[in-house]
Amino acid sequence: RDFNERCAQCSEVNWGLTDGGRFYCRSCHNVTERTREVVNTDFITNSRVQTISKGLKKQEKTDGGCEWYICEGFQLVLKKQVEALEALGVCPQMKDEILCNFWRCYLQKSKQAYCKRPAGETVKALSVCESSTDVDSDPERPSLLHLLSLSESEGDLQTDCSFASSVSKVSESTSVYSGSVDGSLYLMKNQKEKLRMTMPMTLSFCYLALLWLREPITLSELLRFVVEGHIPYMNVFQHFPEKMKLCGLDLKIFCVESWPVYEEVFNKMHELAAFLDLPRFPDITESCFLHPDMLCMKYLMEANLPDELHNWTCRVVKKIGIGEVDFLTLMPGNKSTRKVKYDVLAAAVIVVVLKLLFLLDDHYEWLLSEFAEERNKNNTEGGPYFEFKKWYEVVKHSLDVEQKKLDEEKAKYLWRCEKPLFYSVKNKSKVLKRRQMVVNLQNQFGKLSGSVQRAEKPNPSSFQLSWSEENTDGSCFHGHSLKGVLQEKRGLLTAMNPDYWLCTVKLCNEKLCGHLAHYREVEFPQSYHFVLGLFSFLLRIQPSYIHDEVCMIEHRLFNKKLCKKLKYNTVLRK
Repeated sequence: RDFNERCAQCSEVNWGLTDGGRFYCRSCHNVTERTREVVNTDFITNSRVQTISKGLKKQEKTDGGCEWYICEGFQLVLKKQVEALEALGVCPQMKDEILCNFWRCYLQKSKQAYCKRPAGETVKALSVCESSTDVDSDPERPSLLHLLSLSESEGDLQTDCSFASSVSKVSESTSVYSGSVDGSLYLMKNQKEKLRMTMPMTLSFCYLALLWLREPITLSELLRFVVEGHIPYMNVFQHFPEKMKLCGLDLKIFCVESWPVYEEVFNKMHELAAFLDLPRFPDITESCFLHPDMLCMKYLMEANLPDELHNWTCRVVKKIGIGEVDFLTLMPGNKSTRKVKYDVLAAAVIVVVLKLLFLLDDHYEWLLSEFAEERNKNNTEGGPYFEFKKWYEVVKHSLDVEQKKLDEEKAKYLWRCEKPLFYSVKNKSKVLKRRQMVVNLQNQFGKLSGSVQRAEKPNPSSFQLSWSEENTDGSCFHGHSLKGVLQEKRGLLTAMNPDYWLCTVKLCNEKLCGHLAHYREVEFPQSYHFVLGLFSFLLRIQPSYIHDEVCMIEHRLFNKKLCKKLKYNTVLRK
């Protein structure tokens, strides 16, 4: 009798009580979230106890959906991504033993689950939804955490009831709309010390787990598999259960409108490892795929370069100590160690070796090509001499073809998902009608034009460019000899080229400007730029990042000579 609010559907005031203690309208049978407040004088005098029943957290809403939180949405995204990685052949224990533990640790440290919320804590708008757990929470709240770990059933994600109801009230009082309980609070940027979950961070989680297992997948390959559609990322929310209604502000969180960026995923991975306070990762030894010697062998094959170059890359790696275990192994939170980009580092080693042997100054490499061409005309024994000019022409042709295919695929990519999206309940019916009309028109025009359906995506491969030694056209250079650029000196093979030009004499402060050196194409030879462009395509990153690693390797390789030169210049100035 004390509840006099009008029904939201029929505007009548005719309420009854369900077994769970919630009010329902006797006229239209609409069930509300409100519960009956009971004054119990037998317990404590002048105290009011609000009944917390199983119906406080309803699973079914009037629109057929259920209450869900943003962290549960990201959990489903991670589940889909790790299942795709398992289909690609990664270790089966990655899902339940590695990634699941990382995710639970993140939920606990960000105070979203597996922790007790301090008594009397007020509801705050957090950059990370601070939906903490409580030991007295309703155990029957529908949780999606079991979807991530198929082997463990304990530890369902439980959220404090009073906090959830407070979040709901705050969300309802705002003008924004979302399908999740905490969608509006999630986007508010208070307390920046929290590491807020984003879509690129899901890839950081996956790469962190891959790195822990030392799986033979680099970050560049992971991002390429995402672009090629082998790992769910774009429009992944289409795979959410029907009961998880996604609309409004939820779309700003889960709807991605750009491809993942290497540097962003890499930096977030290191922030995440430090945030989780993870121990030292398993050692990266010479037998691991991520070791520079192993990756250099892979990239030499993909770049169609002679196999003999691998001996030189190994010598450079050993000379400057970038193959040591302590240098390569990730130690979260240790600011004294350098953050190693394994794939970029290996590509930079190959670039430095090419500069040592061929100089890449737009002059010397062409002279060596002419010399090798004359030798190949008169050479009847052994393998052919490596011709830089011929290699350049063959690789450039293939690179241009593949780059054109990639640009066309990106241009044809349909950014809109099949599942219609709406940011407001008012516009829902209009969006659905418009989407249905678009689908009907597409089907009709498709039948009239006789358009061919899109072919299925090819199987994923670690190699983007393939070269076969069985080809008779001489387009494969793996077995070619480097005798034309080497000479024997004191029992060792050394480069005929005595000169070397440095990309930069002094490195920049990476923390201040973000780069060790600045790269401008017009300031460097075209041969050097072509080699950078080749590996930039293979790794799908900007050439400037490879240029940074090249400068770092050069300064390690010529450290003594650079120190002498800097001291000499200082004396001259004085």
